[in-house]
Amino acid sequence: MAVSDAVPQFSKAKSFSKASSGDGQDVSLTNLSAFSSGPGIKSGFEVAAIVAVAVILIGGAELALRLFKVPLYIMPPPSAIATALFTEFPLILPHLGYTLVELGGGFAIGACIGLVLAALITQFPFAEKIIAPYILLLVTTPMLALVPLLILRFGFGYTPRIIAVALAAGPMVMINAATGFRRVDNAKIALARSYGASTLQIFWKIRAPMALPMILVGLMIGAIFGLLTAVGAEMVGGGFGLGNRLTTYSSMIQMPQFFAVVLVLSILGILIYVLFFLIGKKWASWEA
Repeated sequence: MAVSDAVPQFSKAKSFSKASSGDGQDVSLTNLSAFSSGPGIKSGFEVAAIVAVAVILIGGAELALRLFKVPLYIMPPPSAIATALFTEFPLILPHLGYTLVELGGGFAIGACIGLVLAALITQFPFAEKIIAPYILLLVTTPMLALVPLLILRFGFGYTPRIIAVALAAGPMVMINAATGFRRVDNAKIALARSYGASTLQIFWKIRAPMALPMILVGLMIGAIFGLLTAVGAEMVGGGFGLGNRLTTYSSMIQMPQFFAVVLVLSILGILIYVLFFLIGKKWASWEA
């Protein structure tokens, strides 16, 4: 019997981007329904339930605070916080911009250094023995403790805050990226070496793509840690930023405005999470 040399063709219905469900339907990993436990109707019900719980919590807090006549300087009701956010937002907006500049600059520097160090220690084990103690020192040291020293050296401008954010974000990115670079199937690397692939080609074609989910997790954690560090540095010293607004409003016992800034920071943190979730859904959905 003659053996055919034709290249086998695979139908799109059985591509590697899909998995077969129990009822014989194909479920795309890039589809949100693949991550839910039921059809779209149930997903809509879950969203409605989340909204209902939020309404109950906010309404209950409003009712309880007004019923027990809790003073505004102790805990303002949600309506007072919303009013303060609306009225004070033109004053808060410039400080939000200052915080975003600090976060963006420090995070970019820290993430780049963290990724480079992660690639270095995974390719050269000897380098890990040298770098690891210092990374551990940075992880265990509160960055806010270094802010006064940085202010004494660099003044009250952007520089000490950006450095603090970079020192906070960099180790988180490095640790997660290094973990991702190591979590690679050795069989793939052996196969690539058998075809003559160089160490650099193996890193860019195998290690980096397979590590992308962990890299995104590290970037998300680093960004959140950077935001917290930026706000803390603004509270320690300086006349601008959301952290400065927190210090100013608390010293003047303007608690509705204080919690309005806290709400802005919470929304900013949620946006950071959503951003990296969407990036992961776009570029690393195969990990699911």
